[in-house]
Amino acid sequence: MATQVLDRETFESTVDDNEIVIIDFWASWCGPCRTFGPIYEQVSANHPDIVFAKVDTEAEPELAGAFGVMSIPTVMVVRDRVVLYRQPGALPEAALEDLIRQIRELDMNEVRRQLVDSASSPVTD
Repeated sequence: MATQVLDRETFESTVDDNEIVIIDFWASWCGPCRTFGPIYEQVSANHPDIVFAKVDTEAEPELAGAFGVMSIPTVMVVRDRVVLYRQPGALPEAALEDLIRQIRELDMNEVRRQLVDSASSPVTD
């Protein structure tokens, strides 16, 4: 599956309507982004059940800002509307494949339980 471009109009529905969405925040002037792009495209072909999306930070600065993207490329993974991973830096193909394996293996019920537990825990100094 080819990557798809996300913008303000398509971002929310894409995340809402798909189990796993991997997002590459990038810009055309970014050397590491240009290096990572073909790797991202290649890995996307190996996983047709996953949405591989790209957000051009120059065209969509609000989206980049909303997710705290401070350097590019930044890869973000959303599963079942939960952001599970967000890290700057270009990933080698093997690392991206391993990340996908780990995301697939997660018990999302346990993830949600941990999120609820951490949200309800009192903050202590």
